[in-house]
Amino acid sequence: MLVFRGFRRSVAASTVLTIGNFDGVHRGHQALLAHLIATARGYGLPAAVMTFEPHPREFFSPDTAPARLSTLREKLEAFAAAGVDEVYAVRFNDAFAAHSAPAFAREVLSDGLHVRHLIIGDDFRFGAGRQGDFAFLQAAGRSPDFAGFEVEAMPTVVQGAERVSSSAIRAALAAGDFAKAETFLGHPYAIAGQVVHGRKLGRQLGFATANIRIRHNPPPMQGVFAVQVTVGDNAPLPGVANLGLRPTIAQTIAPLLEVHLLDFTGNLYGTHLHVAFLHKLRDEMKFADLAALKQQIARDALAARTFFSPALPSESSNSQNSLSICHG
Repeated sequence: MLVFRGFRRSVAASTVLTIGNFDGVHRGHQALLAHLIATARGYGLPAAVMTFEPHPREFFSPDTAPARLSTLREKLEAFAAAGVDEVYAVRFNDAFAAHSAPAFAREVLSDGLHVRHLIIGDDFRFGAGRQGDFAFLQAAGRSPDFAGFEVEAMPTVVQGAERVSSSAIRAALAAGDFAKAETFLGHPYAIAGQVVHGRKLGRQLGFATANIRIRHNPPPMQGVFAVQVTVGDNAPLPGVANLGLRPTIAQTIAPLLEVHLLDFTGNLYGTHLHVAFLHKLRDEMKFADLAALKQQIARDALAARTFFSPALPSESSNSQNSLSICHG
């Protein structure tokens, strides 16, 4: 898969394109991508995706923008896995936001990406003031003022009686409804990132942790969770994780994901972890001192152990775990 910054193709060949934020790449997005790829194969053209960084709502209203479900890297990985050929990651800034609907159709779709066939969600809006919609694109595609392209709207994907959407997944995660989030995503919600060094306080408390700085700020949920952790192609490992601001130790400005792997010995510094959230154990809390925190962590580890299997052995070798904790 080729990834480009901006919306200019290096060759003057046509594309089959879809456009969107694709936050979480949920089942609705997956259906759209599958249709995109099938359509592109029928034309014998590249299947292309245009997405934005940052999310337009983060650009226009950073203080009230919704929590992100996925980083750009995670979206790119999902696109590649789906079979997308080209991705155009467009920097959403003042200049791009100022494009009128006609200018967008001409400069981006016709001249920039040479679109032959465009597939969009049924709620897609674009251009300054969100003035562009499906009807406008259909008219533009037939107009002699543009290069000419076909436009198709993908219907909404419904699960039960509810529309599958990023906002519905955010609400499910915030409410601790991980079963619903998994149904809408097609897989457990997960965060991936690189393990970083820190203060090694977790080892002192008897529960060493692998720590990942979070780029989702704010994250879609906070608290303590039973998680499944995958390192590379290895089998997933059970664990317990805290996602939040660590109010007892030294509250951080940016959220941190701290993962304690049950019965694990090894060094994961610098490795890339995939952390899947399976069950919420409790909300993040502030404790009176480190002794109280240590007691609660022990209860959290036991709760996670029970969630995975009451047959898991009791924790007896925390001191052998060579991971350390990171201070924000």
